[in-house]
Amino acid sequence: MTAVARHVLPVLVLAQFAGTSPWFAVNAVMPDLQRELGWPLAWVGSMTSALQFGFIAGTLAFALLAVVDRYPPRRVFLLCSLAAAAFTVGAWAMVRDPQALMVWRFATGVCLAGIYPVGMRLAAQWFREGLGAAMGLLIAALILGSASAHGLRALGAALPWESLMLGVAALAALGGVGLYLALGEPPTVVPAAPRARSFDGRALATLWSNRRVRSSVLGYFGHMWELYTMWVMVPLVLALRLEGAALSWVAFGVLGAGALGCAGGGWLAMRWGSARVACVQLAISGSCCLAAPWMLNAPDPWFYGWLVLWGITVAGDSPQFSTLTARNAPPSAVGSVLTLTNCLGFAISIASILLFTALAERFPLGLLLPGLALGPALGLLAMRPLWRSPHR
Repeated sequence: MTAVARHVLPVLVLAQFAGTSPWFAVNAVMPDLQRELGWPLAWVGSMTSALQFGFIAGTLAFALLAVVDRYPPRRVFLLCSLAAAAFTVGAWAMVRDPQALMVWRFATGVCLAGIYPVGMRLAAQWFREGLGAAMGLLIAALILGSASAHGLRALGAALPWESLMLGVAALAALGGVGLYLALGEPPTVVPAAPRARSFDGRALATLWSNRRVRSSVLGYFGHMWELYTMWVMVPLVLALRLEGAALSWVAFGVLGAGALGCAGGGWLAMRWGSARVACVQLAISGSCCLAAPWMLNAPDPWFYGWLVLWGITVAGDSPQFSTLTARNAPPSAVGSVLTLTNCLGFAISIASILLFTALAERFPLGLLLPGLALGPALGLLAMRPLWRSPHR
């Protein structure tokens, strides 16, 4: 890496961490809201899904309008980070009104569509070599940013929950401003093709028409069936043994462990290839789903070890799926292809979240969690062409 690259990667990582921190802000304070306002368990899924719906709407609009390929990504990242901060403040101000809160969370999700995929686009522009490792660190920052609300909640257990939401909003704004001020334009940017300055159906169709892109995208979809539902269910699993600040600390540890899977997977990808790293982690996380009936009743060392292993691998394959898609997509439309892939993947995550949180009110977790293994199983099946390919 050049001296400039060494400067750029920490900036991208820190900005991604800060910019995505509003993702689970409401989830972290949901136990307080349930106690104060008597909200049912299903609201956890509803609030998460509202944000996911916003993310889908945002990514779909960004992809169809080719926003990430038409405008400077730094500017898009800045504006979306500031808007996400403002909408998180709006959620804080109207948090006791469920309908208004869902609107604010939807709007926050729209803004996150200009943070998460845009960060990946910037990484793809800066790092032609070692993209898998760069993506690993970048999505590790996303994982920590998403988990940060639980960490802040644990640190501020004695403080009003309102402080958490305002703190997350400030962090998101700092992420956008910091990236814009500290990061210059990439040294080599592939110019958008004339048709990529608006909707490019042929470029986006590579999700289905290009065999290698299709394989990585379908593997990613299987990963998304499991990932966010697992994150939503972790506090419910931990509530079987913990409460209060202890629960928040362990939830932060389990979710944040995904950063180790992302960073470590990026390092291994330089030696094994992205496809193999993604498949191995997907297989392990799927096995963790199947092991749930036994691990839920296991002694503490096995119980917590199982959760940490699951947390590491459930997220650790994500950057390698993005790397494979970015490498094989048309160069002039990488941003739009990645954004549309995110859009479809998060639609799958909504279906999974709503299904499993609704069923959690009727069935024990030991019966439900193995159902998450369906995504990894189908994802591994789709990834077979890339696993076998010598050019990974």
